[in-house]
Amino acid sequence: MRRAARAALAIAFLLEGAARADGAADRIARGRAVLEASGGCTCHTDFEGGGEPLAGGRPLATPFGVFYSTNITPDLETGIGRFGDADFLRAMREGRAPDGSAYFPVFPYTSFTGMSDDDLLALKAYLFSLPPVRRANRPPDAWPPFGWRISAAAWQWLHFAPTRFEADPARDATWNRGAYLATAVAHCGECHTPRGPTGALDRSRWLAGSEQGPEGQLAPNLTPDRETGIGDWTHADRVWFLQTGGKPDGDEAQDLMREVIEHGYQHVPAADLDAIAFYLESLAPVRNKLERKR
Repeated sequence: MRRAARAALAIAFLLEGAARADGAADRIARGRAVLEASGGCTCHTDFEGGGEPLAGGRPLATPFGVFYSTNITPDLETGIGRFGDADFLRAMREGRAPDGSAYFPVFPYTSFTGMSDDDLLALKAYLFSLPPVRRANRPPDAWPPFGWRISAAAWQWLHFAPTRFEADPARDATWNRGAYLATAVAHCGECHTPRGPTGALDRSRWLAGSEQGPEGQLAPNLTPDRETGIGDWTHADRVWFLQTGGKPDGDEAQDLMREVIEHGYQHVPAADLDAIAFYLESLAPVRNKLERKR
């Protein structure tokens, strides 16, 4: 009887361990899907400099100077390997480091603040499943006071309040899914919305395009305005672009948009891309004629 009981107990422990392993694998897979829906977090990879994936060091040009992306691999010394769950949630939702200092708003926590606990913790599980890369973070090459952490805290005080995404009960599930993905996870507004003199998003012209997009690139108008936006694109055109980078006129996505499609959006389920397209189609058209800066 004792042998049978011990055997039964051992089997129970094995089954419990297998269930935990399956649960961890599922969470990691979900986290990878979240990463892809975000565009692959390609800003954290210095492709031109030959950097390791997600190890940071990529120069991000802004009107206030150059900021370098951070190492988000699980390296204990130079990455996020010492972040607990609460640290990770605080960073993504509040733009704060574990020591309480403010992150510069080049990190789009102003959008990620809307993400759910489940998605954020799944993303953390995926990032922590990756090989750690030792690469020290680089301070910004920005003019004073824009490169000072105290200025980041002042910017947050002026322009930022952590806000979770809330579904609109007047809209259907597809629209709400698209709104959540576009506004929070994929953080489309961070590139495609004009900014004011202090770098805050001009939400009165939401997704109307920006001449000061990431790395100095022009980010097109995504509203349905027919002259300056994508109002003449069909629903299928929008989905196809997110899947392939191909535009209705035969042109293709360039620069950072091409990267986020290749490393992210092309892997996103078609139903989610449909939802994003429906959300974009629902926006009010905003006329915003953009000129590429030289």
